[in-house]
Amino acid sequence: MRETYAEASERLDTLATGERPVPLAGIADEILAVADLLARQPRLRRALTDPARPGDDRANLLGELIQGKVSQDGESLLRTLVTGHWSSAAALLDAVERLGVEALLASADSAGELAEVEDELFRFGQVVDGDDELAAALANGTVPVAERSGLAHLLLDGKARSATTRLVEVAIRGLGGRGFAASLTRLVELAAARRERQVAYVTVASPLGEDAERRLGERLAAMYGRQVDLKIIVAPEILGGVSVRIGHDLYDGTVLRRITETRAALASRH
Repeated sequence: MRETYAEASERLDTLATGERPVPLAGIADEILAVADLLARQPRLRRALTDPARPGDDRANLLGELIQGKVSQDGESLLRTLVTGHWSSAAALLDAVERLGVEALLASADSAGELAEVEDELFRFGQVVDGDDELAAALANGTVPVAERSGLAHLLLDGKARSATTRLVEVAIRGLGGRGFAASLTRLVELAAARRERQVAYVTVASPLGEDAERRLGERLAAMYGRQVDLKIIVAPEILGGVSVRIGHDLYDGTVLRRITETRAALASRH
């Protein structure tokens, strides 16, 4: 599975960096449309991952369905995925969806906008987190995706780049089966990864100064051996100190944590 996805991803990168102009945003839309089709058609997913059928046979089946609806480049990328071996139909769906996201990120990268898209996704997530009613509306799976996407457009059109809005739509649908908030977080991290960076979520009681941010970023970059993008979350309830989450690592030096630990220690004595 990884080899098949890696091959498709390499072909996408070749399109993104080649001399021939390629409409990557359009290809992304095509691939994501096929992902939506697969999400709605479980029998088709099973047929396209049936190990009893040769890879070319599966690719031809998909080709018949998308003929005339997808560009030659888009079809080539999708055929690369479908001819591979997948452990489950869900794994293929995840791969198609992920490749569509990568095409969107490649489009933003080619336009020199990837860092801004990454930041816009994070800041939109912060806005949503700060509004319980908005968070519930965007994450409510009982509301049609089109309605929730329409709400996102009302909030973002004219204020964010088109790639950002399109990626928010992907988050609303649920990237890889995740919820909305988790999908946004994953998209931020994928955007950073394409820029060969890692994301550090830094929670503070009040905003850090530029010098403090720079020193923290340099320290984390030295620790992890790559550039680190700081995503600052201001949370007065932590009272003071800093919490840093990067990957699976959490460094919690907040006043709130120390108070909580002290209370727990005192309670254990009684």
